[in-house]
Amino acid sequence: MTSKLVRFLTASAFAFSITVLAQTEGNAAAALPSAPSSPSAPVATGSGSKIGTINIEQAIFASNEGQRDFEALSKKLEPKQTELKGQNDEIDSLKKQLNTQGDKLNDEARGNLVKQIEQKQKSLERAAQDAREDAQNQQNEIAQKILQKMAPLIVKYAGDNGFGLIFDTSNPWPNGPVLWAGPTLDITKTIVDSYNAQSGVAAPLRPAGTTRPSSPTGGTKSTAPGATKPAGTTTPK
Repeated sequence: MTSKLVRFLTASAFAFSITVLAQTEGNAAAALPSAPSSPSAPVATGSGSKIGTINIEQAIFASNEGQRDFEALSKKLEPKQTELKGQNDEIDSLKKQLNTQGDKLNDEARGNLVKQIEQKQKSLERAAQDAREDAQNQQNEIAQKILQKMAPLIVKYAGDNGFGLIFDTSNPWPNGPVLWAGPTLDITKTIVDSYNAQSGVAAPLRPAGTTRPSSPTGGTKSTAPGATKPAGTTTPK
């Protein structure tokens, strides 16, 4: 259990989504469930009837700005991760001592050692929980910042290209609304490319042969249309 606690970076995920971008009788607004409503919300005009999909979580992470900011956050959180690992190693050492020397200790010494392990275990669990929440809050701040700039671009693209409805596929069915959608409906890469051009943020430079860093939900993100999150990961509401 303690080994899982120190891996908080891969356990947390985004708490955001655009559920639907819709056009109704010529007007549509981006739905931002976790962002406050604004009178200046983007509006797309047109009478489109096409249906599309976009993986919002993937689009945010795959953008140059997202890669840059999440990689910087990962480095920022490394000292805390190292600290938690040190606490976990200390507990493992005490447990090993109890297993190998427990029968040689008197009742008082053995009881003190057990109590010490329990106290350190509780302390680690609290620290790991706080670290998870802090990491997730900072991840969400980055995601929301990018999402607020990306949403108008999505709405404009929908209006310009005749879309009447765009679904977010960040959460696979049954947690999300889309049971199945073909890759030809996916506009994720198009939006990422447009956002990168608009943001002016250069793609992160990495040594040849290396892969992108793991996303906050675990695994490696791809900008390819239809790409899905690694098995076993979900986006908490």
